[in-house]
Amino acid sequence: MARDAGTRIQTPYGRNTGFRIRVIQDFKHNKYKYFIVLPVIIYLILFAYKPMYGIIIGFKDFRVTRGIMNSPWVGFYQFKKFFNDIYFGRLIKNTFLISLYSMLWGFPAPILLALLLNELKNQKFKKIAQTVTYMPHFISIVVICGMIRAFSVSDGIFNDIIAFFGGARKPLLQDPSLFRTIYIASGIWQSIGWNSIIYMASISGIDQEQYEAAKIDGANRLQQAVHITVPGITPTIITLFVLGMGGMLSVGSEKILLLYQPLTYEVADVISTYTYRIGMLNAEYSYSTAIGLFNSVINVFFLVGANQVIKRVHGSALF
Repeated sequence: MARDAGTRIQTPYGRNTGFRIRVIQDFKHNKYKYFIVLPVIIYLILFAYKPMYGIIIGFKDFRVTRGIMNSPWVGFYQFKKFFNDIYFGRLIKNTFLISLYSMLWGFPAPILLALLLNELKNQKFKKIAQTVTYMPHFISIVVICGMIRAFSVSDGIFNDIIAFFGGARKPLLQDPSLFRTIYIASGIWQSIGWNSIIYMASISGIDQEQYEAAKIDGANRLQQAVHITVPGITPTIITLFVLGMGGMLSVGSEKILLLYQPLTYEVADVISTYTYRIGMLNAEYSYSTAIGLFNSVINVFFLVGANQVIKRVHGSALF
C-alpha cells in the first residue's frame, strides 16, 4: 500500500475494484440491452462453443460405448488416413473448383444488381424488381432442388429451351459436364437479390453531394457509378470478399446431396458430402471429425491469406 500527498490510497486491488464497479454500473444502465443479447449468447455457448469439445475425437479412435474420454488416442492417424484416401484428390479438386467458380461468378453478381437497381428512377418498378430478386432466398432448399430436378429432366423446361434452339434432349443432371454449371447458376439465382441488400444499404450511405458535384462537372451516370458509387462501396466489398474467402472450402452439403447421384460423383462429390457419408452413414465419427477439422483449418488459412493480400494491395482489410 502506498500513500501520496493529495492522492487516494492505491491498493493492489484498486484497478480490479474500479473495473468491477464500472461493469456493474454499465449493467444497471444497459440491463435491458444485456437481456436482449442474453439469448444469443446462450445459443452461441450451447451450439457453437460447447460442441467444440467434440473436436478431440478427431485425434481418437472414438467408440460410442466407451465415450469420448475413454476412447484411445491415435494422434494424427485419422488425418493421415484422409490424406491417403483414394478420394482425397477428387474431393479437394471438386470442393476448390465449385468454391472458386461460385466466387468468380456469384460474388460480383449482387454488386452488379445493386448498381443496376440504384440507377432505376422509377421507384415502383424498382420495388417490384427488388421483390422478385429477393423471393428465391426464402424458398426452401428442398423445394429449390425439387424445381431444378423437375426442370432438368428430358421433358423439362430447360430441355424445352434447348430443343427450341435445335439442341438434343437429355437428362441434364446426369451429365457430369453440366452439374457445376447448374449448381452455380441456381445458387446465383437464389442468392443474388438477398446478397444485394447490403450493397444497396452501402450505396444509400454515400454522400449525395458527390453526385451533384459530378453532374456539374459533366459526368454521366456511368462515370458517376464508376468513380463515386463503386469506390463508396469498396470497403463493404472488401469485407464480404474476405469473409467469403474464409468459407472457400465450405461448400454446402445439403444442395449437392439433393442434386448429385453416382453418375456425377466424379465432379460433384465434395468434402462436406464425403464427411456426411463417412460420419452419418458409415458411423466413422473420428474420421469424419478429422476431415471436418482439416477443412476448417484450410478455411482459416484462406481467410488470413486473403486478408493479408487485400491489406497489401488496398491498404485496408478486415483485420
